Amino acid sequence: MSGLKNSPFGKRLRAAHQDHDDDATRRTRPRVRGAPPTPLDCATDYADRFVPSRDTGDIRTSYHLLDDAAPATPARHRIIPSESDALKEQANAIFSSILHSEVTPPSPRRRPVSPARPSTSALPPSTPTRRRLFAYSSPASNPNTPTRRLDTPTDDAYSMSPVRPESRHLLESPRRHLRSVCKTPYRVLDAPELADDFYLNLVDWSSTNVLGVGLGSCVYLWTAHNAAVSKLCDLADQNDTISSVSWVQKGTTLAVGTLAGRMHIYDASTLQLQRTYNAAHSQRIGALAWNAHVLSSGSRDRSVHHRDVRDPATRPFRRCAGHRQEVCGLKWSAEGGPAAANLASGGNDNKVCIWDLRGSRRPGSRPVPVGSTSSGDDGPGDAPLWKFHEHTAAVKALAWDPHVSGVLATGGGTQDKHIRFWNTINGTMLNELDTGSQVCNLIWSLTSHELVSTHGFSSTTAQNQICIWKYPALTMVASLTGHTNRVLYLAMSPDGETIVTGAGDETLRFWNAFPKGGSAGGSGGARSSSGGGRLDWGKLIR
Repeated sequence: MSGLKNSPFGKRLRAAHQDHDDDATRRTRPRVRGAPPTPLDCATDYADRFVPSRDTGDIRTSYHLLDDAAPATPARHRIIPSESDALKEQANAIFSSILHSEVTPPSPRRRPVSPARPSTSALPPSTPTRRRLFAYSSPASNPNTPTRRLDTPTDDAYSMSPVRPESRHLLESPRRHLRSVCKTPYRVLDAPELADDFYLNLVDWSSTNVLGVGLGSCVYLWTAHNAAVSKLCDLADQNDTISSVSWVQKGTTLAVGTLAGRMHIYDASTLQLQRTYNAAHSQRIGALAWNAHVLSSGSRDRSVHHRDVRDPATRPFRRCAGHRQEVCGLKWSAEGGPAAANLASGGNDNKVCIWDLRGSRRPGSRPVPVGSTSSGDDGPGDAPLWKFHEHTAAVKALAWDPHVSGVLATGGGTQDKHIRFWNTINGTMLNELDTGSQVCNLIWSLTSHELVSTHGFSSTTAQNQICIWKYPALTMVASLTGHTNRVLYLAMSPDGETIVTGAGDETLRFWNAFPKGGSAGGSGGARSSSGGGRLDWGKLIR
């Protein structure tokens, strides 16, 4: 009996009786109402085997199965384009091609076998003809046999390369030369009293390679080839401040606008004042634009005035009123001269207007009477040809594409952050780009189909940057940083290689942003033989 008591069977029997007594004790134990169950009450009976319970366990936590999938609902955050590493992208593309050719190589010797089609008509039984069961032929009749294939010196069996011939050819082929942009300015100039005002235009670069900058009540000229600085004017005696400067397209004439609404025209070669319009506008002049001998000015008084500088009269020959707030951007298209060019104006009312001083109307509009006057306030050019309402903030940045006719780029302020591209021929929007920050200026490259934008306030970590965009892909080529305030001013050298930026940190920074006009690092378009550096899109096959 003692042997049975100490046997495994006896031990199991005693354990079962003990568990039964424990269950009876738990059932008879009084429980306080509302009290949480004790761990003893939640115990699970496993009898003689240990079977773990995973009812309360998390299998994802236990096995570290983290959910990397995207959320079911799309994120509301906008995707802001970032600068791409062109060299890394090119290397990744080559690696993907080689990996695809090595893992899934083509099989030229394997022909696809089409499934046998069932016979539509049953053939009558016939006696088979006497044929040889085994047929012998020369190996020369089949060139794919191993003995014939190994006779070729270029066969894969003799190759010392670890990759296939297709991959080796891809690795040995010449790669496309990638343009690299220097991320640091090659020159930095101090610009004390450079205003930190979004609505002013205080920097411009002339065709004679002279930079004009408005600092406080003075205008300074910086000559690029010898870095000489000269003071053009000082309006401190008139208690006035510079609000805009603009060079004529070809020549040494500089127009200056002031906060008091005056407009001065200087000859930079002699540093002499040529003409003054004391009552050009009733409020400050924040934007100026030349088109040959026509000078257009935009003001806080919401109007755009056009004057012929050859005319001794001070009264404008045309007034355009299409904005309900300050006009902060003006740009003439550079094609056709004053008789055929269009003027783009941007305002603080978030609108973009396209003007045609010839009196042209959009398709479907009321025709202009033949005897209508072309001067004063009642001319046919008073109504804009197109008016775009898509921006949600002030539009100061305007730039006409020098390579494609009728394409205009516009940039919105802090609440908009978009660059939009317009077809001014039919009045449609071609594309838009969310930059994630305030767009202060835009300018097109003369040597490649690229666009430069300067930025200010941002909803992302990157701000006060200068971005170079590839058009029409709208991919970021480079992002230049260095300013500590909003980059409010932008100008380009006459050769199209250098840009200068000005900011509220009172510095001017010079960047080598674009290649030379004759280099192959541009956009690949046909070059003009005249040496101007512009893309000749007429020679491309469309």
